[in-house]
Amino acid sequence: MDRNTRLVTFLKVVLPLAALGILSTLFLLSRSVDPTATLPFGEAEISDRLREERITAPYFSGTTTGGDQIIFTATSARPASGGRLAAAEELSAQITLASGGRVTLKALSGTFDPEGDLARFDGDVRIDTTTGYRLTTDVLRSAITELAIQTDGPVIGNGPLGQLEAGQLVLTSDVETDAAHLVFKNGVKLIYDPKKRER
Repeated sequence: MDRNTRLVTFLKVVLPLAALGILSTLFLLSRSVDPTATLPFGEAEISDRLREERITAPYFSGTTTGGDQIIFTATSARPASGGRLAAAEELSAQITLASGGRVTLKALSGTFDPEGDLARFDGDVRIDTTTGYRLTTDVLRSAITELAIQTDGPVIGNGPLGQLEAGQLVLTSDVETDAAHLVFKNGVKLIYDPKKRER
């Protein structure tokens, strides 16, 4: 038997034994873990979750008759009960228009009414479009199954031409063409910025 053959035979025995020894050492020296100590929730938060029903990261999506895709998400939601609507925290919606544009809605909270085909966005509502509008308002209502969005009050922000203020924003689709129409109403004020026009 030559030297190389003896070395290979020796390593075939020694290496598996060494690996087994290392694994045994890892299991013997590892500390026991208390499963209750690693829970990511405090006792108060667990009590709150047990007391009220809550859905984590709810998701709703659909397509309008005009081909626009609508996706609603939230960090959490409480199901409707006792005549109250389903309430959501950090409610957002992404609308991908059939024409290729996109509208994003975000709010601190909101409510859902599937039977009434209505979602309400409340608190620091942000509206962003791929056409260059970045707007804010206090309250916004959106249909769930159709492209029908409107603010309850004033809207302020920036658009492709400059700073913009209006008493109301309405986004709908044309009945005949299904094209999206963004309309500002009730006293529109635009501060024109020629630099934006040049871009």
